[in-house]
Amino acid sequence: MEYYQVLGVAKTATADEIKKAYRKLALKYHPDKNHGNKEAEEKFKEMSEAYAVLSDPEKRKQYDTYGSTGFHQRYSQEDIFRNFDLNDILRQFGFGGGFRGTGGFRTTSGGGSPFDTIFNQSGARGGCQGGGCGSQQAVKGNDLTYELTVTLEEVLHGAEKTINLRQNGQTQSVSVRVPKGIETGKRLRLSGKGGASPHGGPAGDLYLKVNVADHPVFQRVDDDLVIERRIPFSEACLGTTVEVTTLGGKKFNVKVPAGVQQDAKLRIKGHGLPAGPIGHRGDMLVKIAIQVPTALTPEQEEVIKMLAAVSL
Repeated sequence: MEYYQVLGVAKTATADEIKKAYRKLALKYHPDKNHGNKEAEEKFKEMSEAYAVLSDPEKRKQYDTYGSTGFHQRYSQEDIFRNFDLNDILRQFGFGGGFRGTGGFRTTSGGGSPFDTIFNQSGARGGCQGGGCGSQQAVKGNDLTYELTVTLEEVLHGAEKTINLRQNGQTQSVSVRVPKGIETGKRLRLSGKGGASPHGGPAGDLYLKVNVADHPVFQRVDDDLVIERRIPFSEACLGTTVEVTTLGGKKFNVKVPAGVQQDAKLRIKGHGLPAGPIGHRGDMLVKIAIQVPTALTPEQEEVIKMLAAVSL
């Protein structure tokens, strides 16, 4: 789903333009004006989801950065509609109390879509009318959450990983694509790979919570990679050159200027981690640590005393 197309606005649209576009569509596709029209219901769902993302500055930024596919790998339905109160928004647009029986349309639990409370109960108004509800719709299976550990190398290049899931005494192998630039705490969603429905309905979704493993050499700081190089005091005073290897295996000779200070960072641009599947790459930072000897030979001690005599 391409959110800008759904609302009929350009990617450069202002917040006010997005709001006006949603209001115009809400007036046309609101379920109270389209009783029994499934096509209108689906359109209303799509445009409400689009507005929930594009009206939130942070979610819109993530959507613009990662695109539709990358965004939906990171955001579940619950994430998309968190802090989004449809009733309140519709009241602002002149729809009175919004939907009856929706419970505020904020977030959901148990993996269901927030639209279920609106559309899965005898139309848009909720509740049953006349002779009862008739047959109930099949219940979706439970969503499942697993932890997925990835390496910094997989963050750099992206990866295809296979995980083994064990449910009801059976093991199932599932492949998942790990996008470049993934961060700890992000979630990847595999639709229909969750728990089975107890009544023959659709299976739930599988959410893989990402954990990026510590690296023995590099420390991640946002999209930058930090590597430490230790140099003796004399080289800190006089300057030197240190050799470093990037996470991708490329070698650089980095010039350390004379008089460099403890914890100074020397930058190699564009050799950090990617900011998402299509984002720019961060930098590699060479952090300088100045070695202070814990013990001196007699000759070294004499030299240090001479330096101290000239205030060095």
